[in-house]
Amino acid sequence: MLLHSQILGKGQPLVILHGFLGMSDNWKTLGNQFAEHFEVHLVDQRNHGRSFHSDDFYYDVLAEDIKHYFEAHHIKEAILLGHSMGGKTAMLFASKYPELVNKLVVADISPRFYPVHHDTILTGLNSLDFNILKSRGQADKQLANYVSDFGTRQFLLKNLYWVEKGKLAIRINLETLTEHVSEVGEALPLHAKYEGDTLFLRGDKSEYIGSQDEAIIKNHFPKADIVTIVNAGHWLHAENPLDFYDAVTNFVN
Repeated sequence: MLLHSQILGKGQPLVILHGFLGMSDNWKTLGNQFAEHFEVHLVDQRNHGRSFHSDDFYYDVLAEDIKHYFEAHHIKEAILLGHSMGGKTAMLFASKYPELVNKLVVADISPRFYPVHHDTILTGLNSLDFNILKSRGQADKQLANYVSDFGTRQFLLKNLYWVEKGKLAIRINLETLTEHVSEVGEALPLHAKYEGDTLFLRGDKSEYIGSQDEAIIKNHFPKADIVTIVNAGHWLHAENPLDFYDAVTNFVN
């Protein structure tokens, strides 16, 4: 089973992995910018976007999915960029297959363990009954009972699509993601290490990477730089795309 992707531009491969409940489309705007200099691979991870659904969902299989993707697309070496859950996948992949990763960029996630914090969102998504809800507006109204932030709801509702006229559905494998949500916060294995050039980006309004994370980052990634993106929370690439783009291109170049 091969992951779905959108491939943009030409040049050195830059593979981008989205976060939990996201998809490759979330990166389309930045992907087009990066495509001016790179061959950009916007990848849907399993159970997300247009990629295949599976009952298995943990970081070892997510990393193996990327290995198969590299093989299928004859990628010998790439710059690997991952956000949140995608950052965890990217960290593990780089530690297992360092020869395939030229440089590593991790956006707003640390190698440490995170407790489950998506449960309310998942409860809200599971409450969407598409036999009753006939428009995105109705779905948004229902989801607002669980998720107050408008921007977060718009991000989540990007997963909706029209199966046929008048019939909405959700692309993510909601059942498996709900069942295995605890896997998303799992720590990088203690022995995992990547010795190559690494950039960790954190949003100044986000609590995902704090000062206490610097030591654990350096333990796994000895050559890591940690850069703060201002005026940005956890979705730093969407909230301050200009500074995010500049930080990545400066590091890569």
